[in-house]
Amino acid sequence: MVVDYFRWRNEDANRNTLNAHCYWQLRKEGKSQNETTSFIEGKSLADKEALLQSRDINFKTLPLWQKRGTGLYMVEEEKIGFNPKEKKEVISTRKVLKTDYELPQGDTYSEFLWHLISSQST
Repeated sequence: MVVDYFRWRNEDANRNTLNAHCYWQLRKEGKSQNETTSFIEGKSLADKEALLQSRDINFKTLPLWQKRGTGLYMVEEEKIGFNPKEKKEVISTRKVLKTDYELPQGDTYSEFLWHLISSQST
């Protein structure tokens, strides 16, 4: 259920971003809220991308974080330290917060989530 939820949120973020870009582009052109909403409602993803493309906006080239959101999660990282008692360098593992601006999509995102969940539960 956790993977399904985050997968839905990932896909929803992409749809919402496309809608928002279309909405605000039309609003900048002088259309009212009602006109803009009515115009966008029921349009396919391809139609919305074409709308933006006709205004020299390529939705596919937008940064991934704008379309899919940003991931924040803990990862293990090796740190080199110094043990003063033994007078030698030592390697330790620490958990650090990772900010991920390039989340995958589709089945790759599901696999990424499964790996993340399983690594966090150990």
